[in-house]
Amino acid sequence: MSPTFFLCQRCNQPLKLSQELCAMQKEPLKAQPCASTPTKTPVSGELQARTSSRPFPDSGRTTQESACCTFTLLGEFTTLRTLNTIQNTVLETFEILSGQKDVDHPLCDECMDNLLRQLDAQLTLVESDNQKYRSFLERESLVSEEEKEATHTELLAELRALEQEEARLAQELKDIDHHCTRIAAELGAAQEESKALNQQEEQDWMDYSALKMDQLELMDQLSSVETQLAYAQRQLRHLRKTNIFSITFTISDEGPLGIINNFRLGCLPDIQVGWDEINAAWGQTALLLFSLAKIAGLQFQRYQLVPRGNHSYLKSLTGDGVLVLFSDGSHSVFLNNKFDRGMKAFLDCLQQFVEEVEKAEEECFFLPYKIHVKEGMMEDSWGSGRCYSIRTHLNTEDEWVKALKCMLTNLKLLLAWAPLRLSGAQGP
Repeated sequence: MSPTFFLCQRCNQPLKLSQELCAMQKEPLKAQPCASTPTKTPVSGELQARTSSRPFPDSGRTTQESACCTFTLLGEFTTLRTLNTIQNTVLETFEILSGQKDVDHPLCDECMDNLLRQLDAQLTLVESDNQKYRSFLERESLVSEEEKEATHTELLAELRALEQEEARLAQELKDIDHHCTRIAAELGAAQEESKALNQQEEQDWMDYSALKMDQLELMDQLSSVETQLAYAQRQLRHLRKTNIFSITFTISDEGPLGIINNFRLGCLPDIQVGWDEINAAWGQTALLLFSLAKIAGLQFQRYQLVPRGNHSYLKSLTGDGVLVLFSDGSHSVFLNNKFDRGMKAFLDCLQQFVEEVEKAEEECFFLPYKIHVKEGMMEDSWGSGRCYSIRTHLNTEDEWVKALKCMLTNLKLLLAWAPLRLSGAQGP
């Protein structure tokens, strides 16, 4: 037979039963149906009438401690199974299941003390309210009817004022609710707008980053272009300062023979020069005069100069045919041959160019050797004043070579004029 255990309804701790109750659980009692009842019933009137008034021995416990043991046993307790207890148990069980009564569970000492303190506090509050009510009733009994009427009227006026104030506050609350609703809507719209602005800001930052990258790339390209431009400008200034004619055509008149681009023009008895070299020198001379005339924009009037290396020639514009500037040495020095007429025609073209230069320089340009086109001679106007024929007809090699050297000297001075004319034609 298992013993019955009881738990506190508040803290769920097991309750300690008295020694006599524990002994009664262990030893069966004699059947005395009407003598005593082992359980303590609740304080309720009906339940106290149904149960025995004899409580279990509490071994000297206080009244408060004994009060917490008024409960109904619902376990196996064979020694307490009397007819009265069975009827009370069945009745209380029915009332509990039907909701007519709350289950009264046992409490431990500490929980019971806590419950009593709470009841004492509630009792104190009730007594305070009761005292207030009594004082109010005593004060009301001392007030006259006129004062009550006046007080009633004053209270009614105050009530109406409070009602009006309540209506006003209710209206303000309603307005505030509407205002809050509007503010909430505006806040939602502002949040949506803020979200859109944040997205737009992110997009703007992305666009800015892309534009910044493009800017950096363009700046790199610009820097590269500026560097190339600076290099090109330096090259241009260098080229402008460079005399392309002096580089292309090198004329030397220091020795007995005039030399152009390492080709000797003419020959002497003691200095033999092949006609291939002389023809090449005449080709370089024709090319120099042709280039100078092109820079000056000059069109020769009576002849057309055609530089073709060692087979250069002049084409007559008046019907004299072709006048060559080359020979193989088989021409006759006693006749007025085409080679002599070609050299004389070349002097005519050179004189036209000199006149063009003097016109452009306002007659401030002078050459050391004067050209006589009709006679085909070069005059040393700054020196001895002698004239040297450029033809081989009835002429010595020494005179012919001096005439050719004078002609090259004039061309050498014209090379110094060409860069000035070239820079003026091209502009800054």
